[in-house]
Amino acid sequence: MIPSIRQPRPLRLVYRAYVVLFFLYLALPLAVVSIFAFNNSQFPSLPWEGFTWAWFFGDERPMIGLFNERSILRAIGTSAFVAAWVSVLAVTVGTCNAFLFVRYNFRGKSLLYLLMLLPLIIPGVILGISILVFSSAIANTLEDATGLWFDGLRPGLILVILGQFSFITTFATLVIAARLQKFDPSLEEAALNLGASRLGAVRQITLPFLMPAILASAVVSILMSFENFNTTLMLVGSDSPLTITMFDKLKQGSTPVLNAVSLLLIVVSAALGLFSLFFQKSKS
Repeated sequence: MIPSIRQPRPLRLVYRAYVVLFFLYLALPLAVVSIFAFNNSQFPSLPWEGFTWAWFFGDERPMIGLFNERSILRAIGTSAFVAAWVSVLAVTVGTCNAFLFVRYNFRGKSLLYLLMLLPLIIPGVILGISILVFSSAIANTLEDATGLWFDGLRPGLILVILGQFSFITTFATLVIAARLQKFDPSLEEAALNLGASRLGAVRQITLPFLMPAILASAVVSILMSFENFNTTLMLVGSDSPLTITMFDKLKQGSTPVLNAVSLLLIVVSAALGLFSLFFQKSKS
């Protein structure tokens, strides 16, 4: 609806009801997951058996809590390790890509930009399989030629990081490039006229201007890395990130500890999002 155009009252009521139902549809599953994380039952379903913290801090079976479940804690650490590397790589390459596409014109720029966007439309499973087949072919060729074992090209954390990096970098590039397009190049020119080097002008003037977008892209990269499943499933080795571990546990039978993990992820994701939002407002 367009606010400036007066609408009939029934239509306004229908529109408001639609908005309420839409946000209920989004929030209700998250609310249900959060509530059943505190249910004093071995099953994440009704009836409600009472309130408990056991699925977070319990240390006796069958109610082993999240913070006493070694496999889940190990998976969280693995996901954090992968997310940190993916975030650093995606932000670094995304910043370079942003300068390349915003500041320079060259032959084949449109094609290169299209290739950068391509991972966004390729299904994650296909992307993971493609990376796995390609890396395995290279590993087999090198091993046949040298007799050495190239473990980094086999399923494991290195391939998981490269697989997630291959498409998350695109998001980082788009976020940073959108901010860079708003930058006034005359500020850099003024710094150059005052004796600054090209690199010094970028470091002292342009990068601070881009910092809100850089931080936002880092947060997005971390969150996307944590929640990624399809690509990670194709590339994972013996060290499983959190999404794969939760999937394996779900196949064995769902318990409220998975609800507790989900609630923890919701809280952490919301905290990172709010931190990024407040940081951007403080810099705007």
